[in-house]
Amino acid sequence: MVIILQKVYWQRPATIADTSGFGCNAIPPRAIPGLPLMNKLLELTRIVQAAAQADQTEVQVKLIVEAIHRAIAVDVCTLYIAAADGSMVLAATHGLSQAAVGRSLPPGRGLVGLVAQSRHPVNIADAAAHPDFSYLPEAREEEFRSFCGVPVVRAGAVIGVLVVQSSEGRLMSEEEQAFLVTLSTQLALVLPLEPMDGAVATTTTRRVRGVKGSPGTGLGNAWICDSVDLYSVPDRACDDPAASIREWHQLLATVSADVEAEREALGEELADGVGAVFAAYQMLLNDPGLRLGVEQAIANGQWLPGALRQVVHHYAEAFLAIEDPYLRARHEDLRHLGNKLYQAWSGAPEHMPAEDHGPLVLVGARVSISDIAGCDPQRLVGIVCYEGSSLSHTAVLANALGVPAVMGTGKLKGVENGSALIVDGNVGQVILYPTPSVRGEFERLQQAEQVLRSELAELRNLPATTTDGERVRLFANTGLLADISPGLANGAEGIGLYRTEMPFMISDTFPSEEEQLHIYTQVLAAYPGRPVYMRILDIGGDKPLPYFPIREENPALGWRGIRFCLDNSSLLMTQVRAMLRAAGTGEELHILLPMVSNTGEITAFRNILTDALQQLAEEKIPVRRPLVGIMVEVPAAISLLPMWADKLDFISIGSNDLSQYLLALDRNNTRVAGAYDHIHPAVLHEIARIAAVARQIGLPLSLCGEMASDPAAVVFLLGTGIRTLSMSASKLPGIKWLLRSISAADAATLAQQALTLDNSTAIRTLLEEALQQRGLARLLGAE
Repeated sequence: MVIILQKVYWQRPATIADTSGFGCNAIPPRAIPGLPLMNKLLELTRIVQAAAQADQTEVQVKLIVEAIHRAIAVDVCTLYIAAADGSMVLAATHGLSQAAVGRSLPPGRGLVGLVAQSRHPVNIADAAAHPDFSYLPEAREEEFRSFCGVPVVRAGAVIGVLVVQSSEGRLMSEEEQAFLVTLSTQLALVLPLEPMDGAVATTTTRRVRGVKGSPGTGLGNAWICDSVDLYSVPDRACDDPAASIREWHQLLATVSADVEAEREALGEELADGVGAVFAAYQMLLNDPGLRLGVEQAIANGQWLPGALRQVVHHYAEAFLAIEDPYLRARHEDLRHLGNKLYQAWSGAPEHMPAEDHGPLVLVGARVSISDIAGCDPQRLVGIVCYEGSSLSHTAVLANALGVPAVMGTGKLKGVENGSALIVDGNVGQVILYPTPSVRGEFERLQQAEQVLRSELAELRNLPATTTDGERVRLFANTGLLADISPGLANGAEGIGLYRTEMPFMISDTFPSEEEQLHIYTQVLAAYPGRPVYMRILDIGGDKPLPYFPIREENPALGWRGIRFCLDNSSLLMTQVRAMLRAAGTGEELHILLPMVSNTGEITAFRNILTDALQQLAEEKIPVRRPLVGIMVEVPAAISLLPMWADKLDFISIGSNDLSQYLLALDRNNTRVAGAYDHIHPAVLHEIARIAAVARQIGLPLSLCGEMASDPAAVVFLLGTGIRTLSMSASKLPGIKWLLRSISAADAATLAQQALTLDNSTAIRTLLEEALQQRGLARLLGAE
């Protein structure tokens, strides 16, 4: 798909085990001792599969205890889940009285409390003889002598205890105990974090965490967006390919008209903020790759919906396989469009609730732009997506509309049309069935947010100047033309990072010079007279091309960035020529080199740039030599910066990758993401070191990445002397307010204090308290 990439831009959750072919109810009633190893693994797989696939928490925990009872052939299996106060709630049991379900043991009480506090299995033949023995009278567990309990631990915290008991006084064998420990480790990844009282209705207030999609707070009633799913379409033979191709052309025209109508429905006053998102859909619809791909599949004998599914799936999977979260999010655009085309083909109606439904929170696996456009904007107060990320077009549109959104929550159990919800986009959480007191608190928060937005809007055209006169430039990060308008609307002074790899991601071949020229020209034209930092192709093992697969054991340390580009110098030459031609004789273009780790890489690129300039001069195409700098992402580059002073024009810190490499932590890996914090002492010391070197060698320094939009981090960056920051468009107003509310001198003092601390928590506390003292607590709440 080439034209898309010219003009527009351009998880699956990891399963616990491969569960293919195993049903939830297929667990045979046999004991573990004597089972071959493979059968034991199958038992584990089946039990975890049963837990993962259950739609309701009550069903989930019941399946677990029943499955373990059958697998180990014990009299009792009980699952306790930790409550917020540390007590252990009996969530489900096989063998004990059901009257005990929902009852709790106080923190540390009984053998269950001992297991939780020690974080170690307890295996006893005669439980009643143990000094810590205590039981729930309703459970009638005094009938059972033995006790074997294992902790269920997630991210270092005990979230539950799994217990098996027997009427005979015997110790569980080492093999049985090892099976339970292994099982508890796997169940920790699928168990609910909150205890469920079987007697309590699904309307109990509870909180579900997700990903921040759009800031703000919304209170309303759920409306489930049950859009048709293109991926469920089966293969089927096409009776009349010629007629189906004509039908396909008509479908494209129909949906194109629908997209335009949806754009108009949102109002012309929003055109600058959301028009480019709809333009992206129109360009996808007009793309030859989509049109011809479906035509070819139909000609090969596939019916129209099946052909559409094949083509959309092919391109969406190419994005989904990419590790870079920004690029991976583009698969959602294709799935949305595919579903919209299929819905139009099938004639499925699109319903909106009646007015008496009240304020609306759109809820679904993938809330589409069409769902949003079809909703009365006066009633839309929130969006919740079971899937997706903060980088999806749904989140982009929600930001532009000022609608709070939370992404990636997973399926919300017990939620149906009309369910009361609070969407807290500030911290990325959804509160189900809030109590009146909780609603009242969030209503007060809403009022404060409205006042803050009004104040921030007044700063759009004002400079980011500190109270003692230090000027800071604020740029926007982008990789989509759809992102450019929000950046301008929020006062961006340029583009600090333009990701050029977009045209390469969905294309069937490497895009030509002319195709890239068309894109770069539009980007530079959007910011006339302002700096645009274009990163050369950052492709490689972590961002594979569908037509150029790369297989590496450790892609983060592999063939990517400048390494890939120099090894494919003809591709790099084409890209550099396209950049130079798009910039012409203007001064906007700045070229960024990613993942640089040695002098040879800079020298090799400079030689290619010189050759490109010479070629264009011979072709009588007027261009000028742009400024060239590197992204400091690889720690090795830091020590070499003084030696590169005469080879570079500027330096840009890529804080996301630099932090990950310094900490050896993948912030997108849920198992270790909790330990990731860019306000880690090691990261701050290296950034301070880079800033000092930049001043010493006289090179301009900027920073792009998540640090640039973290208020606490911005105080530190200001204090180290960094005067150019680049971030997502939605974060610009808040950071400008911060910078206009603090002095650079105070920030320098705070930065020096932060460098004396040895942990992230203490550093964040120091910096956030300073912001609160300066009246910026609302900014922290909005973050």
